[in-house]
Amino acid sequence: MATVDLRKSSLEQWLTQQWGGTTVDIHPASADASFRRYFRASHQGVSYILMDAPPEQEDCKPFVSISRLLETNGVHVPHIHAQDLTQGFLILDDFGTTDYLSTLNPHNAEMLYAEAQTALQKIQSTPADKLPHYNEALLRSEMQLFDTWFLQQHLGIQLTPLQQQQLEQSFQVLTQSALQQPRAFVHRDYHSRNLMLTPSRNPGIIDYQDAVLGPLTYDLVSLLRDCYIAWPMEQVERWALAFRDQWIEGKDLSPVSDQQFLYWFDLMGLQRHLKVLGIFSRLNYRDGKPGYLADLPQTFSYIMDVSARHPE
Repeated sequence: MATVDLRKSSLEQWLTQQWGGTTVDIHPASADASFRRYFRASHQGVSYILMDAPPEQEDCKPFVSISRLLETNGVHVPHIHAQDLTQGFLILDDFGTTDYLSTLNPHNAEMLYAEAQTALQKIQSTPADKLPHYNEALLRSEMQLFDTWFLQQHLGIQLTPLQQQQLEQSFQVLTQSALQQPRAFVHRDYHSRNLMLTPSRNPGIIDYQDAVLGPLTYDLVSLLRDCYIAWPMEQVERWALAFRDQWIEGKDLSPVSDQQFLYWFDLMGLQRHLKVLGIFSRLNYRDGKPGYLADLPQTFSYIMDVSARHPE
């Protein structure tokens, strides 16, 4: 016997009210690494994305407030056409089905990454003083996921007291490097699956509800050392330094040397990738989402490569 999807039925009823009694036929669009679901529906010849975020697990308020911040600053994010925060329903612009991951290749990478970095500059210029701070406690709690979920749960490794001390020392180095950087608006998941190819104002940017005020290089390393697609180190460093130059241009700021910026970039990537190994493992063992395990090797290879160049 088929299980009735009560939330989907409620969403359809709400849409019928929003769209003047028109019968609504909705189809699954995508899911992500949370409890949110996305559907697609058409109204008067226009396609929309419908967000279903169960209030007991997902709070829509940050997404709504951050959407307004970014949209006001000219960032290409989905416009919110209607909302019901009590039920956890939103009607959004539909950016289509083509993301950067499915599009990138050696022939178009320069153009697409240039557009993504220009968009990131606009994101970073968005006022972020009211966002949560990417502070020491948050940075360290994220890295702890590596020990709890990747080492212990996924690999079955229990560190000795000495190994635990060494890991904590590494965490401290990564935390200090992150906190030394200039701060800016951080999307916090700025990568090829959250950048949609759009015919104008490319890219369309999604999944920014966890934004914080944090280290300058966080979104940049998320983009260029993407857990889902990899590029040669020399190319990545060239892109990173071009971003640094663009960031400094027109600002009354002290120059940041290539060596210093790439050091921040490398160590920020280590912090993120340690967290990601833990999150991907947790998604499998706790949330029953095994699909992310396929991306563990690429993420781990970043960690090994950068660690070899920074023995501290």
